[in-house]
Amino acid sequence: MIENAYTAAAQTLATAPLGVGTLHVTPRPAGSPVPAAVRQAVVAMFVGSPSAELALAVQDAGAVFAQTGGALGLDIAAVLHPSLVAASELLGSGVLGDSSVEDASRVFEDLEAQTFTISDESGQELGWFAIRRLATTTSGAGPVDVAGRLARISNIEMALTVEIGRTRMSVRDVLAIEPGGVIELDRSAGAPADVLLNGRLIAHGEIVVVDQDYAVRITQILDRADELV
Repeated sequence: MIENAYTAAAQTLATAPLGVGTLHVTPRPAGSPVPAAVRQAVVAMFVGSPSAELALAVQDAGAVFAQTGGALGLDIAAVLHPSLVAASELLGSGVLGDSSVEDASRVFEDLEAQTFTISDESGQELGWFAIRRLATTTSGAGPVDVAGRLARISNIEMALTVEIGRTRMSVRDVLAIEPGGVIELDRSAGAPADVLLNGRLIAHGEIVVVDQDYAVRITQILDRADELV
């Protein structure tokens, strides 16, 4: 079951911003040579059940920027993070941490990891993806032990975002934005806003005003089943 979830997660990267046209994601044979590009991969940690480490490397970062708006000052981690978020949503309940650029050789070389090649229609390799399950201890920890572990991370800050809509724009259109311009979103007026925790949808709400500041009133808390509807 876990292996199937990892394969499904990898398949979401077929929509990753790695090039033009259809992308193909295929498993890499065990023991395949590790591409040099993984030394500058985008890595993120998924904390959930189970937890996992995700790594996404690209052959040509310049080409990725050309397709996704790197001219706007985004780094490769920011550009590829949404792809890792989409992949992590197939892993079950949990939260994906921030992405960073680092040497992911340890992930790709781990014999327990599942690795994939991302290629275009001609078969040219554009990127590589690896996902490795993180070891968890199951030594019969009781409620007190669980509460103690949760207390260690209770003060960690996480990014809560309220989103009223999205749109996709070309770099040319983004650079043409000027004061007074209107950007049309993919949501009708009055529709619920999305509440995201570290990029993961957790609730719906409505925008309200409290003491002249914007706020969100939560109208629905989502569980995993709600997200998939």
